Amino acid sequence: MAIQVLPPQLANQIAAGEVVERPASVVKELVENSLDAGATRIEVEIERGGNKRILIRDNGKGIDKEELSLALARHATSKVATLEDLESILSFGFRGEALASISSVSRLTLSARTADAAEAWQAYAEGREMAVRVQPTAHPVGTTVDVVDLFFNTPARRRFLKADKTEFTHIEEQLRRIALAREGIHFILRHNGKVVRQYRPASNERQREQRLAAICGGAFTERAFSLTSATDDLALRGYLALDDERARVSDIQYFYVNGRVVRDRLVSHAVRQAMEEAGLPGQAGYVLYLSLDPHEVDVNVHPAKHEVRFHQARYVHDFILQALQQGLAQRQQLALQPESEPEPVAEYTRTPSRPEPIMRDTEAPASWAPAGRSGASTGSAGGARSSGSYGGYQPPPLRPTSTPSRTAVDNYAHLMQTPAPSEPATSDRWRWLSQLDSLHGLIQQQHDLRLVRLTLLGRGLLKRELAERLPQGLVGQPLLLPVSVPADVSWVTLLEQRDELLRRLGIQLVIQGERLVIRTVPALMRRADLAKVIPELLQWLEAEVPAYPALANWLAEQAKEFAEGPQLWRQWQSLEQSDAEALLDACSSPLPWQSILESDT
Repeated sequence: MAIQVLPPQLANQIAAGEVVERPASVVKELVENSLDAGATRIEVEIERGGNKRILIRDNGKGIDKEELSLALARHATSKVATLEDLESILSFGFRGEALASISSVSRLTLSARTADAAEAWQAYAEGREMAVRVQPTAHPVGTTVDVVDLFFNTPARRRFLKADKTEFTHIEEQLRRIALAREGIHFILRHNGKVVRQYRPASNERQREQRLAAICGGAFTERAFSLTSATDDLALRGYLALDDERARVSDIQYFYVNGRVVRDRLVSHAVRQAMEEAGLPGQAGYVLYLSLDPHEVDVNVHPAKHEVRFHQARYVHDFILQALQQGLAQRQQLALQPESEPEPVAEYTRTPSRPEPIMRDTEAPASWAPAGRSGASTGSAGGARSSGSYGGYQPPPLRPTSTPSRTAVDNYAHLMQTPAPSEPATSDRWRWLSQLDSLHGLIQQQHDLRLVRLTLLGRGLLKRELAERLPQGLVGQPLLLPVSVPADVSWVTLLEQRDELLRRLGIQLVIQGERLVIRTVPALMRRADLAKVIPELLQWLEAEVPAYPALANWLAEQAKEFAEGPQLWRQWQSLEQSDAEALLDACSSPLPWQSILESDT
């Protein structure tokens, strides 16, 4: 075949394959366009998971009549004009491909009116023909994009869409990510005519806390503490929350660069390293916002703009790591100062010039301190610049924790030296004595001793937790490096049939050619041999649909890491007596120390 220039219609559909993966991709692109247009209220209306209809309505500045047809043309944009603009992008969109790509695979209606226009106008484009018809219409100031019958002219693409519920879940997640970045915007999400989510704008501390809880959940907000760190050219703000025995919050992990949500191994590695060096078991959830000079980051590296490239990646990594290390250290210090019921969020402020390189053993700067309201504004100097000239979002601090009085500290020390009356020395309950090594612990009940196998105890507790969580579904975490294994021909049909179940397990699998690609698994499986256990799971699902208890047992068997012995023991004590006794019998064995003494005598 001779080399030839592709027709515009074909070129737009090829571009659509990169920009429009599913209905959630359409929502992301259109909502970001609304934000770039200065909207303060954005309504998202979905029908049948976006397969039938997606409507985005905003109160932004609108589009002139003369530009409506041009807005649907490929590579037409108002956000960049020169090469210099491309090197310092502050807007969400910049390629000018979204509307053209979406209109090439749907029936799209674009209605808009500007503040100085006497009437509104509407543009309509349908599929491959791309012939834009413009006519007058009734519309307030702003823009409405109505996308109907997505992929109606590309049946092969339409077959890859999942169930309506699954697609709507992805739309919810996209809107959640954007709402976290823009606290002053009012978002309304409707599905099949019913309001499902409403994130009201936040203008004060209480409203910000409520909005964070609405998006990330109350468990995250209760365990979160605020971080603020700045240098001359970097600023980091956000929230970090640690898993504990009552709730798992590590499923919430969002990272923003100049207000744009991205997936980056750099920040996940920094969080993991900070946790390990602080000696903290488990994992952490986070919502972190990094602001820096837009010239220092390249956002034009991924078709869907999910990734960025830092010009000084090592410097950025070390800066984030030090900020997290200092925040965790201050949190541990404040945890030992209980004056009264602690506030759920503490803030730490630091303003060094540059982070010390992590590659050599240096003493971390001790310029962090709990910050009150005045301290919060002072410590955010580096971030204030970024919100203006850099376009980065600055999540304000929630309630800071006050420093306890000396009397409270002395009373706490006296309490630590006083035996607890609730557990006398003659208690007939099992009590924790010591952790012998990484795998064994020692417990006592009057004159009896037992050796506890911590792996069995942790796995037994995890089975019970999973059995309770599975009906609501687990949240998967993307793998840093997706795992690929040879695919069986029957797995294509199996993945469609068991899609809802796999998503409930937090597992995302895709067939690419003759390979099965494992993209997402729940956190407890990240260290499992996925190339072996995932094919085994699919063979199991081919034969039957397992019940939740069986799935909980299977998932628990894949876990490789558990909490330390004392923490596991506290979880065991919270069980019902019959469950606790059954689990203890299964994971421990008696130590006949008395018979050993008798034989010695």
